Amino acid sequence: MSPAPVIIAIDGRSGAGKTTLAVELAARLRTHHKVSLFHLEDIYPGWDGLAAGVERYVSTVLTPLSRGEAAAWTSWDWERHYDGAARVTLPAEIVIVEGVGAAAEAARRMLDAVVWAESPDDVRRTRALDRDGATYEPYWDRWAAQEEEWLGSDDVPGHADLRVQNLADGSAPADLLQLLPYLPALAPVLAPELSARRGLRLHAERLDAAPDAPALFQSLYGRSANAVWLDSSNAGTGPGGGDPAQRTAAERSRFSIMADDGGTFGQRVTHRGGVSRISAGSSTAKVPGPFFRWLDTVWGRRAVRTPEGYPGEFTLGWLGCLGYELKRETGGSDVSAATPDAALIFAGRAVVLDHAEGTAWLLALEAPDSEEWLAQARAAVEAAEDPTAEAGGSTGVVHPEPPTFRSRDTGAGYREKIAAAQHQIAQGNTYEVCLTTTLEARIQAGSLDPWTTYLALRRRNPAPFASYLRLGTLAVASTSPERFLKIGSDGGMRAEPIKGTRRRAADPQEDGRLRADLAASLKDRAENIMIVDLLRNDLSHFAAPGSVTVSRLCAIESYATVHQMVSTIDARLLPGAPRAEAVAACFPAGSMTGAPKISTMAILDQLEAGPRGIYSGAIGYFSLNAASDLAVAIRTLVINEAGDGTVELALGVGGAITSDSRPDDEYEEIRTKAYGVLSTLGSGFPDG
Repeated sequence: MSPAPVIIAIDGRSGAGKTTLAVELAARLRTHHKVSLFHLEDIYPGWDGLAAGVERYVSTVLTPLSRGEAAAWTSWDWERHYDGAARVTLPAEIVIVEGVGAAAEAARRMLDAVVWAESPDDVRRTRALDRDGATYEPYWDRWAAQEEEWLGSDDVPGHADLRVQNLADGSAPADLLQLLPYLPALAPVLAPELSARRGLRLHAERLDAAPDAPALFQSLYGRSANAVWLDSSNAGTGPGGGDPAQRTAAERSRFSIMADDGGTFGQRVTHRGGVSRISAGSSTAKVPGPFFRWLDTVWGRRAVRTPEGYPGEFTLGWLGCLGYELKRETGGSDVSAATPDAALIFAGRAVVLDHAEGTAWLLALEAPDSEEWLAQARAAVEAAEDPTAEAGGSTGVVHPEPPTFRSRDTGAGYREKIAAAQHQIAQGNTYEVCLTTTLEARIQAGSLDPWTTYLALRRRNPAPFASYLRLGTLAVASTSPERFLKIGSDGGMRAEPIKGTRRRAADPQEDGRLRADLAASLKDRAENIMIVDLLRNDLSHFAAPGSVTVSRLCAIESYATVHQMVSTIDARLLPGAPRAEAVAACFPAGSMTGAPKISTMAILDQLEAGPRGIYSGAIGYFSLNAASDLAVAIRTLVINEAGDGTVELALGVGGAITSDSRPDDEYEEIRTKAYGVLSTLGSGFPDG
């Protein structure tokens, strides 16, 4: 008897390519493991024997193997149509069983992973007959009817941990092997495969070029289904000079990052309601469990060295967005949203623009396709330097009819909620409530182009944490000025909450008065300081004792459409602390909840009566050198295809409510915050 093996079942209809997939997967796993392989076609008792074959397989093969014992079983002689020779399948560290019914209900309790392979019906038939010849053709319909009957009562695809679109192009085994280690049951035995990911080699190439960023992104990623541009769109636009606050803002705008999920290492993950779905090429894995627990398995340990001379912190990795409803994992309640709770891509290659040096960096993990991509990227950078390259777009979006937004709350309703929040403050249940509402518009698909909309937004309202995300049917166009959390590769942590807003004015004297009014406002300072205190506590959970400091308190920064009050809290990560958990300890941003965080989130659930979605979450990256930089998802237009020929536009806005808040002023503040996005679309704030 041997230790119980890890058993992987590869199931699917006839002709889905299960046998080839199993053989090739076994060959790859044998690099580090002893692997045993069993084919169900050897045990089915004839062309009408699917159900009986599954029963034989479970009792005589799977049951002993799952105990670490050798399996003695009787084969089927397909020429004589009778029982054949007695055979033995020995246990091994990993056992792969493949065939129709390999993951049947009676088998699943003994399996560690279920893979469902699928192909189009015409491809399956052709593939099966090419493999088995004319002997199978007369029985195809009989066998297919058995499969249909079996699957009608046993939803094997629905129970699969991984699903593979097996196109027989040779990509499926590699794609599958990328995802198998994500399954908790397989992670321990596949430790060598996980370790190989931490031995990646990073190529970094510096180009003395300052390409037009929109033209470069469109050239490289205009056709990508999943692409991310973390765009410091206000680089070079701020006054800088001797103003320390503006110099700090300029430092946040040094780098822009653009990437997609293409190439050898490309992956994507979408998390909803406690389940992460990770895709690599043709394969998709379903991993139940908290998102931040999954994130800890893929990020937080240095997998690459930062290249010599490279000034940035991003060294490839995961990029995308986290939705506010991930609060279910950090002390908040469970609320469902129309958008994913998290959506990220893994970039094995990217372009980083250094706006301070006027250079472009090409980053790529060494892979068979990296040289080809590097050549394409060099050419794209060179072409985007051409003054005739595509410009960044206008500051407005022309539509036949501007979208008409509706608000979750009328003006009177929002003011009533402000009063309700103040009642909670008076009762001692909270000190500050960051009350939000959502503006929504439903439009016909194709009537608004997310890309040109983002270009107009970035020109009208440049911001250090602007970003454009295209993630399947979801697009996010953000002009956020606020950093949520930065964790450096060296363990330095920084949060920079914004609390306090005034509009910009065209008249310089009026603009200066508004800025001075914000700087002198006791109410805004109180809001800001309460959030600073909250974030000091959030950071302290994983910070080295004594390392939490406030380096800036209530500084004023000016952007294209608003003045903002910003503070900076720094800390140093405790050596060995889990970085994903450090992010979770601060999520969602305190500037978007109020204080104390957990009790105030419960109050907000009652007051807001609906999900926030991407708004109030975070946008940014988790790098392979263990660094992360995340912005708060504010000033953000979310464009979500509904699947019925329409698109839902969503814009979240809100403000901090304290005991001395004036409802009319607070309502005017959310109108001010919405103005930059709404005016770009040609839309107005909903009446009422």
